[in-house]
Amino acid sequence: MWALDPVDGTANFLHGIPLCGVSLGLVDKDLPVLGVIDLPFLGTRYTAAEGAGAQANGTEIRTSDTRDLDAAIVSIGDYAVGNNAQERNRPRLALTHEFAARVQRVRMYGSAAVDLARVAHGKADACIMLSNNPWDTAAGVLIAREAGAAVVDIDGSLHSMSARATIATAPKLVGDLVELIAEAQRTHGGMDTPGKSPYESPGVE
Repeated sequence: MWALDPVDGTANFLHGIPLCGVSLGLVDKDLPVLGVIDLPFLGTRYTAAEGAGAQANGTEIRTSDTRDLDAAIVSIGDYAVGNNAQERNRPRLALTHEFAARVQRVRMYGSAAVDLARVAHGKADACIMLSNNPWDTAAGVLIAREAGAAVVDIDGSLHSMSARATIATAPKLVGDLVELIAEAQRTHGGMDTPGKSPYESPGVE
């Protein structure tokens, strides 16, 4: 299955913010095997194929070697808008609260493709999205994984297109991140994402 988002970061694009681009991934047996993210306003194209590494404008890239949360730049996915936004944002706000106290800086770039590409390129140390739509994540998940990132679901299990959430991180941070997310769950309540199929058409986010 081809998974395409022709403008990832639509709100950024509409407001003239250059953190947006095109994301195209090829998914086989629920796992991405080919990915391209083109960020035209940043002049960067990220590419990866399974087993062949990841590149930015043709040059090999690697994720960061950061090993301590207090030295990490961590991005989080957008807050929900539209129907039931207040309830859906409870876990997102809980994570923001926990991360703000534990990491060096929290960022929100407003584009899943940018989140994952920056982790792959070592320009951010981790990204956490409480969602997983193939058009948003297929390309970036493979690019991050091929660059050496750990990419997991919210419980630390291997990420696939059926995962509930998308966490990509420098490998030495994955244990601490999963533990911190579990701590936020215990403190602030459950964080289950909506149970719809990841292959349904996009709704309002």
